Amino acid sequence: MAVNIETFRELISEGQEILSKVQLYNRPFEFEENGRYVFVGVRQAGKSYMLFKRAKMLLDSGHAIREMVYVDFDDERLLNMDADDFDLILQAYGSLHEGTPILLFDEIQNVNGWEHFARRLANRKFMVYITGSNAKMLARDIQTTLGGRYISADVFPYAFNEYLSAQNIVLPDKWEYSQNRDEIRRALEQYYKWGGFPELLLFQNKRKWLNDLYEKILLGDIILRNKIKNELALRLAIKHLAESVMHPISLNRLTNLVKGTGVNTNVTSIGDYLQFASDAFMIFHLQNYASKFVEKETVKKYYFTDNGLLSIFLSGTESPLLENLCAIHLYRQFKEGLYYYKNGTDVDFYIPEQESAIQVSYSLSDKSTEEREIEGLVKFNRVVGLKHLMIVTYDEERVIEVKGLTIRVVPVWKWLLGKYDNQGKNT
Repeated sequence: MAVNIETFRELISEGQEILSKVQLYNRPFEFEENGRYVFVGVRQAGKSYMLFKRAKMLLDSGHAIREMVYVDFDDERLLNMDADDFDLILQAYGSLHEGTPILLFDEIQNVNGWEHFARRLANRKFMVYITGSNAKMLARDIQTTLGGRYISADVFPYAFNEYLSAQNIVLPDKWEYSQNRDEIRRALEQYYKWGGFPELLLFQNKRKWLNDLYEKILLGDIILRNKIKNELALRLAIKHLAESVMHPISLNRLTNLVKGTGVNTNVTSIGDYLQFASDAFMIFHLQNYASKFVEKETVKKYYFTDNGLLSIFLSGTESPLLENLCAIHLYRQFKEGLYYYKNGTDVDFYIPEQESAIQVSYSLSDKSTEEREIEGLVKFNRVVGLKHLMIVTYDEERVIEVKGLTIRVVPVWKWLLGKYDNQGKNT
């Protein structure tokens, strides 16, 4: 059934009711007073929260609920919507209320051509806030169309400090020595395994919730959006990526793994699938700092945007989850400025701008493991010259002095909470 003005009258009224009743949790974000925003990130990361938070701020500052227009483009009533239907939103609002609406659009990427409408709204000085689950919303051509009229902001699932706050776990002064210490470490066990999707905290059966989310991302944001026909090849590629976390993998290698199961595919298709999964914010990748250009494009380390998405593929594996957690923490800060290094020695993470190298090891209790991690840092230091060397573990803490270098061993929970920075300094 075609979208019509009555559809939007209903959605506007329902949206105002949602905004008037929504309960907010404490998630810090500073809005520019006159800024229009495009929030992007994986589904269920908390992008809608940003719309609700902004609406609440505007209501508290004196705006009326009747000014608010919240539309969720995942609504099944909008399945047949196209770009020509956008004007119906303004017409529907005008038939209900006088004045200029404040527009809050959720998952707007479902309607092709949305950026042209968004630009027109900005040109007409509307207050507009947009969310979406596709990285193409940040593509150069769309940014050119929007012409700098919007501020783009990435939204990730909870960081560990947010995860604690959402469960009313307060960090007092010198929290690492307080009675909260054990409570924090118990929370880490859950966060480490199930990740930080905000809504997940409401569910007991976390694996089922995560499986359902994974299917929604896979089917809605990857398969349907990109018209993928070889669904099995896509699923197998993502499964093998999960099993390869911690290790660089080439497109040729991944293609051969998929073909080894009897599924027909090729390197071009596998490359496309990984790009689509990245566009949906399911995965991200790091490049090898030591590689030539072609190798940087074809051999990468892949990680999952949230540990919960990785956990559904793995069982009883501690090290991949720890490294994935560290990768997320660093990627949120440095994006394309974060690398791994592999060329005669292996280093998990390298941050050139900070001259920092970080190894990740669940435990250094095994002497050969400790020697391997130290050797990697020592050899890499000879290549680039490092100011800061660190090994992140699950729960070990000490300082190693070797060959004139200081290597700080830090527990992941203290690092995630800022007790240690990325240079290994105690804050």
